[in-house]
Amino acid sequence: MNHSSDGAAAKRIGLGVAYYPEYQRHDRLAVDLDLMVAAGITTIRVGESVWSTWEPVDGEFDLEWLLPTLDEAHARGMSVILGTPTYAVPPWLQVAHPEIAADRATGEPIPWGARQEMDFTHPQFRRRAERVIRAILGRYARHPGVVGFQVDNEPGIEILHNDGVFAKFVAHLERTYGDVDTLNREWGLTYWSHRLLHWTELWRPDGNSFPQYDLAWRTFQADLTAEFIAWQSRIVDEYRSEDQFVTTCFQYPRAALDDQRTAEPLTVTAGNPYYGMQDRLDMRDRRPSPHNWTTSGVPTLFRQGDRMFSSKQARYLVTETNAQAIGDCATNYPPYPGQLTQAAFALVSRGAELIEYWQWNTLPYGAETYWGGVLPHSLEPGRVYREIAEIGASLDAIGGLLDGYEPDAEVAVLWSIPSKHALQFQPPFRLPAGDASDPYERIVDAFYDGAFAARAQARILHVGQAHDLGAVELARRFPVLIAAGLYIASDEDIALLDAYVAAGGHLVLGPRTAYADTEARARHQVAPPGLVDAAGVAYEEFSNLDAPVPVTGGELRLPEGAAADLWLDGLMPADARVLATYDHPRFSDFAAVTRADRRAGAVTTVGCVPSRELAAAVVEDALGPTRNTVLADPPEAVTASSGTLPDGRRVWFVFNWGWNPASVALVRPLANPVTGAEHAAGDHVDLAAWASMVLVAEPDHPETLTPGH
Repeated sequence: MNHSSDGAAAKRIGLGVAYYPEYQRHDRLAVDLDLMVAAGITTIRVGESVWSTWEPVDGEFDLEWLLPTLDEAHARGMSVILGTPTYAVPPWLQVAHPEIAADRATGEPIPWGARQEMDFTHPQFRRRAERVIRAILGRYARHPGVVGFQVDNEPGIEILHNDGVFAKFVAHLERTYGDVDTLNREWGLTYWSHRLLHWTELWRPDGNSFPQYDLAWRTFQADLTAEFIAWQSRIVDEYRSEDQFVTTCFQYPRAALDDQRTAEPLTVTAGNPYYGMQDRLDMRDRRPSPHNWTTSGVPTLFRQGDRMFSSKQARYLVTETNAQAIGDCATNYPPYPGQLTQAAFALVSRGAELIEYWQWNTLPYGAETYWGGVLPHSLEPGRVYREIAEIGASLDAIGGLLDGYEPDAEVAVLWSIPSKHALQFQPPFRLPAGDASDPYERIVDAFYDGAFAARAQARILHVGQAHDLGAVELARRFPVLIAAGLYIASDEDIALLDAYVAAGGHLVLGPRTAYADTEARARHQVAPPGLVDAAGVAYEEFSNLDAPVPVTGGELRLPEGAAADLWLDGLMPADARVLATYDHPRFSDFAAVTRADRRAGAVTTVGCVPSRELAAAVVEDALGPTRNTVLADPPEAVTASSGTLPDGRRVWFVFNWGWNPASVALVRPLANPVTGAEHAAGDHVDLAAWASMVLVAEPDHPETLTPGH
């Protein structure tokens, strides 16, 4: 939202809502928009959910119903994001062409009645989708209030098993492997008598047991999603002007989504981060998320922000996030006062240019009757509206300060979509009952949480993006690189990790890294494959853990709670120092954490899924005794996130994640752009329960480095 060219006025962070006047039972357009303006809301998102309103009858369009909303929003100086309605097909289309239904399993179409039930590759769907897109864009693309376009909505929700999709998959394999003999060899189809004579013998995915097949199938499905979004983007490009953007809104856990690939044709990334509120935002809370589409805990809220940044390694839009309670009628957990502000500024601190809530008002009907909006069912402004208005006032006070802001990062965390898919198919461990976590994310989050607890800021890099930087630049930008759960790794990936260490970086290796090649085949090498020499340690056996195993420090200073969870590699050091061991009658034979110092860099190997305490100790040891900080010895619940401005100033976002008020001392002079207050080094600032604060350091003051926290 805040892309300004040279000489253009800097723009403030956007504040927005999804707004659907077509859902209202009464005409309240002027009332709603006036309330938005009064709250500092600058942006609305419209149009993406109602194909049957745009085209009530096959080939007959009703396009004028949206005009009053666009005109009235523009008259108030508001921006509009216009969506294409392709994720929710109208009844007439599914009745006329039932063959477009998506098959969730072979021959089992998804019953119509929700959304995204269609095979978006089907020609009959594409033909009508293109027709409605062109009708809408032809009417409204040049409306002066429209600043950008959202194509589709949260793509990649389903794995498509339709006959036509499977035929495309077989053709894709034939292009990739050339002949069935090559496929037999690469996938190991001798096993269980699966050797093929002809491509026509490839079995359907429903009963598949081969990880090689599944990885190819999941990658192909993600490619279909990327192609679908690129197809829509190309249509939009025919209508939009240079100063209008095109995006789609990612729900990152979607089954058929490779966000980096799908984001390539988009001008900006957008995402829908939903998160657990109330006590799940207490820094001490450790509960897992009950859903795969939400996160639980403060570190993973920040990780969602860093994931959105990772798609294009650039700032992003938040197109949906919590306003009140989210989910069904049995999950009514609205935010505590202050938590909406905390979440908004947490995401801004990690690169958000727009914070947009879903949605303006809570609906009186439909599947999301109890998914809370900014306004409750009464449509009367209440506490949530007032807090969002306070956010708007703060953003007004900050103004264009954050134009060109870039989040800081000391630690890079590698992200691998193929590893995520592979570990979903063959999970390395069982998660406790009630834990809806993804097994890959569970490993990566353990290390990300540790970095967060160590007060280090992270940048998430897709593996390909790390290659784009190269080992030398990677080591220059990020003194610590975490490769955990990187199960699918090419020879080139392993070589990059090795070269990063040679370039002076400190590599932190976690479980499962490099264990399998790009075909999901376990490597015939001593583990960690290709990295034994650099790490100075090897392992030949591993074990699941039914309960956490305490870890005791040798050289590593470990706090109470340091433990191994879920998984353990039997690390056997060669020329690496043992930093920590297990307090266990058998597993004490193995090292828990080792470190190998090389001529330029170092490798720390962690042989387990670490507790937050253990992971924090590892990151602290890897980073060394100095940090960029503005807080002197803050309590655990108080955190700070930062980024730099084009003129060299650094902006700090300070949070108190809990009920206990806190007073923290500043280690350098800072100014509060919201209140106008000036603080000297040594001054204390007071933080109420669930409070947030923005502070700016002038560039003529060098960053203060202090030991530890």
